[in-house]
Amino acid sequence: MMNDTLTTLRTTLLAAAEAEQAPAMRAYMRDQFAFLGVRTPQRRSACKPILAMLKGQPAATLLELARALWQQPEREFQYVAIDLLALHWKQLDSSHLPALLQLVQQRSWWDSVDGLAGVIGDVLRYQHEGMDDAITHENFWVRRIALLHQLGWRDRADCERLFRYALQCAHEQEFFIQKAIGWALRDYARHDADAVRRFSAEHRQTLAPLSYREARKHL
Repeated sequence: MMNDTLTTLRTTLLAAAEAEQAPAMRAYMRDQFAFLGVRTPQRRSACKPILAMLKGQPAATLLELARALWQQPEREFQYVAIDLLALHWKQLDSSHLPALLQLVQQRSWWDSVDGLAGVIGDVLRYQHEGMDDAITHENFWVRRIALLHQLGWRDRADCERLFRYALQCAHEQEFFIQKAIGWALRDYARHDADAVRRFSAEHRQTLAPLSYREARKHL
């Protein structure tokens, strides 16, 4: 079934592709990935009916297809894999976190990592299993997942954990870590602006300037 689904998805994406769009998409991702030239709305509209047919499939089948999509050379296939996992996240649980984090570490860039952060946040369902290990992982994209996994949780977020993770990574020079710290703090500020204001003021000399600015952007 997986091979048939993969073939159907490739045929569908090729039909939706606008080849003239591919060079700009590739350039936007710093020429790291090949593109077919399928825009996001067209991709989602074309592929969603195919992905919806997988409802009720076991998690192992979904992850196998996601891995197969991840190995395809064109970037749109990784986006379809994220769409697949986001659509069927209720069929996953924390036992599947290692498989998801494996995807995080392959063909990594902010677009795929942030998409998977949303999936992982849904799968964890206000829990934090594996995130204390992720925040110390050698791969900075995995650390970014730990920083971002609470996005949108609002009053269900663990602010002490968020602040602890931010300080654990505050010394890092990596742009995508500094940005993630600021983004996570800014998101939590929508729920508790005073807490973020106090935290960022107290640790202004520890946080990178980028993290500090991002955290306080809408305060």
